[in-house]
Amino acid sequence: MRIEKLKQNYNVEIKLVHFPLHPDTPAEGREMATFYKERGLDPEKMYNDMKLRMDAEGLEYGKRTHTYNSRLAQELSKWSETVEDGEQLDRTLYEAYFIDKKNIGNLEVLVDLAKQIGLPVSEARSALENRTFEEAIDADWAKSREYGVSGVPTYVAGGYGVVGAQPYEALENLMQELGAEKRT
Repeated sequence: MRIEKLKQNYNVEIKLVHFPLHPDTPAEGREMATFYKERGLDPEKMYNDMKLRMDAEGLEYGKRTHTYNSRLAQELSKWSETVEDGEQLDRTLYEAYFIDKKNIGNLEVLVDLAKQIGLPVSEARSALENRTFEEAIDADWAKSREYGVSGVPTYVAGGYGVVGAQPYEALENLMQELGAEKRT
């Protein structure tokens, strides 16, 4: 992935800031075909375009029938930053949503994902049920608005941003423009 390559080539710290992508999506999800048609978009073209971008990244991408609200998944991701080996969770969430087509807005699905990768299940459940990281995600959403983020992914560094699934060279140009230290 581009971010992993960037971390290998530059002395940079990568911090995930969550973004409210379609926060109005109901808990049960929304059918993709309807979602795109309401926006005047062709569902098949949207899938093919995204599939091409994911293929270029070397990432699997399944043909989902539904989109789900990611708020609880974001809160679980924020919790995972506080536990040992928690960094595995973001990849697991990606696979659950984009490959396995799971509802990442469902608390039981999220707890099961934590369990699958060996994270403490009772802590994960507690964080979700008590909404322990709700304020942290609210702060991330506020920061996203402050940065002017309007889509994902968006990469921000030194007050500059790169929006969308850009090639690695665009991120490298951003690092060079900012004078980031290159690893040897």
